[in-house]
This record gives sequence, structure tokens and C-alpha cells, in this order.
Amino acid sequence: MRVRVRYAKVGKVRFLSHRDLARILERAVRRAGLPVAYSQGFSPRARLHFGLALSTGYESLAEYVDIDLDDPDDGTDAVAADAVADLLQPCLPTGVVVTASTELAPGTPSLQDAVTSSTWEFVLPADRLDDATTAAAEVLAATELPIDLVRKGKQVREDLRPLLLSLDVDPHPDGALLTVELGTKPRSVRPAELLLAMQLPEHPLRVVRTHQWIQSDGERREPIELAAPSPHASVRAS
Repeated sequence: MRVRVRYAKVGKVRFLSHRDLARILERAVRRAGLPVAYSQGFSPRARLHFGLALSTGYESLAEYVDIDLDDPDDGTDAVAADAVADLLQPCLPTGVVVTASTELAPGTPSLQDAVTSSTWEFVLPADRLDDATTAAAEVLAATELPIDLVRKGKQVREDLRPLLLSLDVDPHPDGALLTVELGTKPRSVRPAELLLAMQLPEHPLRVVRTHQWIQSDGERREPIELAAPSPHASVRAS
């Protein structure tokens, strides 16, 4: 059985790298006593499958991991998929908050393959509200958004405009709120790349990934849709 888990990463744990958080989740799975499946070979590893990596320093309300669980062979009942969230939470550090878990149907695409875009919120200093508003209007009116990047030691120019799916700027109690949806195919646009292309501060006051999106039966939806607002909606940049 493969179980998909949705969790938030908020507060000081945002400074953990993706690799460090992966280790923490793997340990939490073992501490929770979940019957996780292991890979074969010389160095077996718990079969956890992660989606798009979250950059160090960013928060998120919508992170996901898929966990392969074995059926028990001792006659005991299998762990219910919707119970995995409650079993994991006591084993995780403050700021990593499991919000849902569900069983995946056989053949469900991996997170890496399925996620087509992400929604982000950036909080910028108050004195950049006018700059952000002007930059947003220019970007939305433009047919190209070129940026110079270094790939494999070589400088290349890429156009980010096709992957900028939506962009809004609003006032915020702490400054200016920039809300964007960025595509992930053929590659993910890093939030810092968009800010650089818009000539906005590379390090905002806060960066929060609020949603990840997939296409299912011709409709856009989240990998796990919450039945009610997340209990940690207060961390949103709003």
C-alpha cells in the first residue's frame, strides 16, 4: 500500500534542507512503528518518495511524501491510511505539521511526474509595494521574461514567461504581498529566479509555498485536498 502524506513546514524548521527533512521524516516513520517497505540491495532504505524539493529558508503549507507500507505478516490488522497522519505527528519536530494522509490507487503517478505548478506567496518590504506593482504589470504585459542563468558551468538565457501562470500584488500588513503560480514543466521555476527577473529583492521577508497542483480527470486539483482550512493557515502571508 502506498500512502500519500501532506504536511506543512513552518517556523524555524524552514532552515532545514530538503535532505535533512527527508532524514527526519524517515526516522519519524520508524519511530511511529509504521510497517514501511524497504528497498532491496546492499544498503536497504525506507521507501519514501518525495515531490518537488523546497528551498532552504522557505516555508510551505503543502508538502507531500509518498510512503510504501508492507502488509503485516503476523496476522495483525494493517495500518489505515488515514491514521498515518496521527501516528507520524508525535514523532516530528515543532513546525513540521502533518495535515492529512490517504491511500493511493495503484498506478497513481509520482509526485515528481504529477505536479504541474505551485502557488507561492512572497512578503516584500512596504517600500517595495510600488516597485512590485509596476514590475507585475510589465511582466504580465510582456511576451518574454528573459533571465541569465548558469547551467552546468555555462551561462544560458531562459524565458520564464511561459511558466508564469498568474501574478498578483496586494498590500499586506508587513509590506507587499506577491502571489504567483509557477509552472514546473519542463522544469520548475525557482522563486528566486522570478524575483531576479522582476528586479525585486532576492530575499523577501517571507516565502510560503501555499499549494501544489496536479491535473486529474481534466481538472486542476491538489494531490491531497483538505476538507477544512489548515489549522496553520495563520502562517500564510495574508
